[in-house]
Amino acid sequence: MKIVTYNVNGIKARLPRLLEYLSEQQPDVVCLQELKSSDETFPIQDVRDAGYGAVWHGQKGFNGVAVLARGVDPVERQRGLEGEPEDEHSRYLECDVNGLAVASIYLPNGNPQPGPKFDYKLRWIERLSQRARALLVSETPAVLAGDYNVIANDDDTFSVRAMKDDALMQPESRAGYRALVAQGWTDALRVRHPGGGVWTFWDYQAGAWQRDAGFRIDHLLLSPAVADRLIEAGVDKEYRGREKASDHAPTWVRLRP
Repeated sequence: MKIVTYNVNGIKARLPRLLEYLSEQQPDVVCLQELKSSDETFPIQDVRDAGYGAVWHGQKGFNGVAVLARGVDPVERQRGLEGEPEDEHSRYLECDVNGLAVASIYLPNGNPQPGPKFDYKLRWIERLSQRARALLVSETPAVLAGDYNVIANDDDTFSVRAMKDDALMQPESRAGYRALVAQGWTDALRVRHPGGGVWTFWDYQAGAWQRDAGFRIDHLLLSPAVADRLIEAGVDKEYRGREKASDHAPTWVRLRP
């Protein structure tokens, strides 16, 4: 089973790239982020024509997450996170797919920091941690996949100096992410590539792709039962280099049946 997280940076703008990816790679589950589409304008017919069922949580122009499954319809478990009833951002969607609870996550960026956006980021990480802990307590086989907007380690970026003031790499961001993992989750890409140097994102600016000046912010966290099934984890990097591509590359795990 191949499970993918893919920040598409606008599903309508990247629809040809997404459909191309689905056709060429035939992943079993795809968690999408940054749809930038309302629920009403999500291209569900195109997705269905590609052989995938879908559940989505849209927001016009911003955010937005979805879970796609090949040949089946995901069953929604939870939409959004508890803890801030006034939070209307579409950033969390959890579904049942093939015996797994699969969550698509778009964690807040948090820039500029310090400030209210960074404070929101830290509160959101704590809310995610509470949901993650509940999944572990219930012994639910789960995958938390998405754009976490956290550079967890120094070797997860092309340049510590370039990113030192960014919200993605602040000590508080890292501490929140590490505390989440320490609950008992397996950071699949980190486990399979412990030496770092594996990027999932390359900015559109300053020739970042051409210079391979990227960093790792797309993560797949596996509950213990799922971690036992892990075969491999990686990044389909070449899709970042295609015409009108997202600034993220599809990032994946492969699991035993």
